[in-house]
Amino acid sequence: MEDLYEILEVPRDATQADIKKAYRKLVHQYHPDSHPGDKTVEEKFKKINAAYAVLNDPDKRARYDQFGMTGSNSGGNPFGGMGGVNLNDLFGDLGDMFSQAFGGGFAGGYQQRSNPNAARQGDDIEMLVNISLLDAYKGLTRDVDVMKYENCQHCNGTGAKPGTKPETCPRCKGQGQVRQTQQSLFGQFVSITTCPECKGRGKIIRDKCDECGGRGHIRKKHTIEVKIPAGIERGMRLRIPGAGEDGHNGGEPGDLYLVVDVAPDKDFEREGQDLHTRLFITYPQAVLGSELEIKTLDGEKAKISVPAGTSHGQVLKVKGKGMPKLNNRLNSNGDLYAHVFIDVPTKLTDKQKDLIKQLAEEMKAPVGDGEPGFFDRVKNLFK
Repeated sequence: MEDLYEILEVPRDATQADIKKAYRKLVHQYHPDSHPGDKTVEEKFKKINAAYAVLNDPDKRARYDQFGMTGSNSGGNPFGGMGGVNLNDLFGDLGDMFSQAFGGGFAGGYQQRSNPNAARQGDDIEMLVNISLLDAYKGLTRDVDVMKYENCQHCNGTGAKPGTKPETCPRCKGQGQVRQTQQSLFGQFVSITTCPECKGRGKIIRDKCDECGGRGHIRKKHTIEVKIPAGIERGMRLRIPGAGEDGHNGGEPGDLYLVVDVAPDKDFEREGQDLHTRLFITYPQAVLGSELEIKTLDGEKAKISVPAGTSHGQVLKVKGKGMPKLNNRLNSNGDLYAHVFIDVPTKLTDKQKDLIKQLAEEMKAPVGDGEPGFFDRVKNLFK
């Protein structure tokens, strides 16, 4: 049995925030879209999602910590905890024993069995969606291709050939489970196992649908229009209700979750709502100051004031030219921070050299003659 905490790479005392952070990191690392055709990655991704479904739910996590499983109402421990024993089955069997030996029930609701033909919600789907920093700034509407299972239209999801229908399993009478009673010193011992005839479905399909092969569903590509809001950050998840797998036996469909990955930008770096960029200025502009224009993320220009005596590495702020806040109704943006780089020219005219030498003499700053040194001249010989 694999430990759910080890799958998410967190300690057992991890906070919910730690679990969520680790989950987002692993989803980004092992998403099948980033490793097409790699079955190992697909299995790893399934385990990550199953582990997160348990550990992110306080009640399921508490049951897992106590028993090593979560019980059948939550789908059970996906990796079979305690040898695959189910708490409902365990206490249900003990209830049968006590009922036989002493009369009356045991453990209340634990004796109840789920109906394999009851309506069940479809599975959720999680996908990675890649956007640019500019997309995150402006927001966008995008078509996303989703591969998912949907109920077969040919057989209406029954799995049976049109004109026929599934039959109730004669062995389990549609329960999906069979009971075996054994006599012991304490009375009768009742064990409950999955019906081997119908594999727990409660029904048997004699004539299978030609389209889906009796499965009742087929895998198809769906194109879904998704609105990605301005201000979204890397690692955030967008929920699209009802866009997941179709439900079973008339149940509601699952949901689609899009994990957002924002690609790095060559000119800007994001820090929360703020943006950082580089501002290249000349030495005279740094010394005497200047009023300049700087490019913003949306391609517009903003005025920036370079004060006299600005040094290399100094940071100047342009207010309100950063990222918008998610679901921002006040139209308030973060700020743009410009990191100053003083551009030192490598090629000068004779007049420029003379002027700089005059400045150096005025400032009593020893300088060279502006010509290549010995080692530079030797290096040039081999060019």
